[in-house]
Amino acid sequence: MEYIRGIPRNQITFATTSLEDDISQDNPVRVIDAFVESLDLDSMGFKRAVPNTTGRPPYDPADLLKLYVYGYFNKIRSSRKLMTECTRNIELFYLLGRLVPDFRTISDFRKDNAKALKSVFNAFVKLCLRLNLYQRELLAVDGSKIRAVNSKDNTYNVEILEKKLKRIEGHIDEYLMLLEQNDKTEEDAPSVEEIKESLKEILQRKEKYEGYLDVLLDSGQTQLLTTDPEAHRMHSKDGFHCCYNVQTAVDGGSHLIAGYEVTNHNTDQGLLTQVVQGVKDVLGMETVEVVADKGYESREDIKNCVMNGIVPNVAMKYDKKERLYSIDYVEAEINEETRCSTDPDDIQKCIKAGVLPSCYENTAIEVELQELSEVSCFLLNDDKTVTCPMGNILVKVKTKGKNTVYANKDACRQCTNKCTGSTSHKTVSFGPDTKVVPVRMYGSIHSPLTQMPENLKPSPNNHTFDRSDYAPPRKVVLRIREDIHKLKQRMCLSEHPFGTVKWHHGAHYLLCKGKEKASAELGLSFLAYNLQRAINIVGTRALLEAIR
Repeated sequence: MEYIRGIPRNQITFATTSLEDDISQDNPVRVIDAFVESLDLDSMGFKRAVPNTTGRPPYDPADLLKLYVYGYFNKIRSSRKLMTECTRNIELFYLLGRLVPDFRTISDFRKDNAKALKSVFNAFVKLCLRLNLYQRELLAVDGSKIRAVNSKDNTYNVEILEKKLKRIEGHIDEYLMLLEQNDKTEEDAPSVEEIKESLKEILQRKEKYEGYLDVLLDSGQTQLLTTDPEAHRMHSKDGFHCCYNVQTAVDGGSHLIAGYEVTNHNTDQGLLTQVVQGVKDVLGMETVEVVADKGYESREDIKNCVMNGIVPNVAMKYDKKERLYSIDYVEAEINEETRCSTDPDDIQKCIKAGVLPSCYENTAIEVELQELSEVSCFLLNDDKTVTCPMGNILVKVKTKGKNTVYANKDACRQCTNKCTGSTSHKTVSFGPDTKVVPVRMYGSIHSPLTQMPENLKPSPNNHTFDRSDYAPPRKVVLRIREDIHKLKQRMCLSEHPFGTVKWHHGAHYLLCKGKEKASAELGLSFLAYNLQRAINIVGTRALLEAIR
């Protein structure tokens, strides 16, 4: 029995089909082609979107964009590999009409249109919005380190440079000593020319390191990366590497990436408001609920989220079950229109007046208006500690003259009934003969307070009851409860896109230098992820219909 045989190489054939017939109707390249053709590349800022009337004709930026979207969709990021695929890939024959751009042309397109490429990602997000793929109910925010084009050896700080300069000074002294003793050395010792050449080389290195040190001292930066100055040396799971900290916001219903930011922050602290505000604008949302891990623990950042229409479900790092914020009361007349408004100014006005905005109803956020109520005291114990009205223990923090100051920052941060109108923690000063310090409490007390002993008199210098600025009659307490159920969803939402992009697509390192170009490159990676996800959810034909 014979084998199945193919067509002989030298047999002449006549093509009876076109490229249109060779590509099936469900092939994803049809979506890529239709999507790019639907874009207004000129308004997006792509170079050469309108060709010049004279000179050599350029490649159409739409063709090069199709090439890049196809490449990232199929895990091909290198411009040289994309050029090779243009010579043999029938799907690229269909997309580009058998064009074969040079690898430098392909590479320059990605570098020259860095800002415009991020807008392509946002355009696909809006396409998915028209298909109602984004539920826009919950966003999972997370960050991941992606390697930059900079080795650890090309990273300097002041300490490293000072050590290198000190070592160079020692080598210079050695070479000068060799020059002085050259007449006394043996015949096989280095010649004067060799010593002078080595000395010249080491002086050049000294000049280079001194220049690096001057740049660091003048700029105030802690690090200097010579290959990609905008990157940063960061701590990751496998040691210290030069990276960018990439932030993403993932939709809780579809697992599609709604937005991203490329930063050079070492940690995620303080980035929550910045990332979510950008996503709100793209998705056209007035308020949004987000979930993030404890790496985003920043009391000021979380408070800014609440004041700008964002419900932050951030895992507790220091608190136990809820976060408490003490806010200065600002009297205002709140009507139903103001309470139902989602404008940040109206939200802040409601919260400062002690009224919960309607957009925060049935969420983890509560607002309570507290007034001065019962009187209690701080008691000095025999072991030189102090018991506060709520039963917490304060310890000595400093001495001020003859007085001793006690405080407990953690207890004050989690206290439900505060004894101070200040937004910071309470400090209590005890004189040499003081045993008890009275204080007036805020809010409705639900637990027994420390009672003032009858045989002890308060300090005559205590002004708790005399100063209205010290204890204003009203203040607002903002509470953010821990939502365990939503925090458990976070890992399922935010980890999968990063794992897919970094390890399945191979984008765990960058090919471009600079924050803007890195943002463009990652925009292509995230666009490829969203494209595949959308095809899996609704199919190729539904996407083509939405584009048309």
